[in-house]
Amino acid sequence: MNEKKVLLFGSNGLVGSSVKELFEKDKNVELIAATRDDADLFNYDSTKNIIEDNKPNIIINSAAKVGGIYANNKYRTTFLLDNLKININILEACINFPNIKIINLGSSCIYPLDATTPIKESSLLDGKLEETNSPYAIAKIAGIELGRSLHSQFGHEVINLMPTNLYGPRDNFSDLNSHVIPGLIQRIHNAKIEKNKNVEIWGSGKPLREFLYVNDLADAIKFIINNNVRDELINIGSGEEITIKDLANLICEVIGYNGSLLFDSSMPDGNPRKLLDSSKINSLGWKAKTKLKDGLEKTYKWYVENFS
Repeated sequence: MNEKKVLLFGSNGLVGSSVKELFEKDKNVELIAATRDDADLFNYDSTKNIIEDNKPNIIINSAAKVGGIYANNKYRTTFLLDNLKININILEACINFPNIKIINLGSSCIYPLDATTPIKESSLLDGKLEETNSPYAIAKIAGIELGRSLHSQFGHEVINLMPTNLYGPRDNFSDLNSHVIPGLIQRIHNAKIEKNKNVEIWGSGKPLREFLYVNDLADAIKFIINNNVRDELINIGSGEEITIKDLANLICEVIGYNGSLLFDSSMPDGNPRKLLDSSKINSLGWKAKTKLKDGLEKTYKWYVENFS
């Protein structure tokens, strides 16, 4: 038996597919990449059965219902219930397996709207959440608290990773329901193909955001496992921030679109600034490698190859 037997949930998603690609190259890892066909994470018995049948010593939970500001705000009940069910079923199913190390993927939206920037892990539950995605954030916070409770009561080792805004291949490229980068890529690409003179961008363009290429997150997960890092909450960020306006212009450059950008200030901006303090994992020896423009070029190449 291999030293590391890893059960990966959400293996077809943005994060899961990158983790799968990276771990499949590691001869010291036996990877079970679970899909929706293998386990229904909305069903406790189905979730428990796949854990019992495979007996992993590490679980990586990258399964989640995700979306951008519009989707999070419009489908609030769905985002809250779906993400609560996934987290609760996986963590409850692990109660009888205290030797399983659980790596749970969270989100930087768990932090308060007015948290001091760069945002430290200690800012959790220290203020009011940003309103548009608070249901999703509350579901993720509940997962963190359940992980803490498992550790306290049953001795489980649960590590919650809080990545900044992610992007990369296999993202959800939707006009309405995607995160900012895939949404901008789709809109600007379509404007170029249709030869439109301008493209509408939601919001004022003023908010500052930090972005992390998804392969860097996969690399951070592998680093944490290989170095036996033990900490209940770890930020994973790039340390670089950019305004949405400058991001949109950079995507125009990558795509080769020369039209004008029209910003619709009637649409919500969300948090005015969000930059994580990733000094904890940086001090252990891990840092993000992918520059934003390089990551955007890789992401757009994948998009063109798969959607054009």
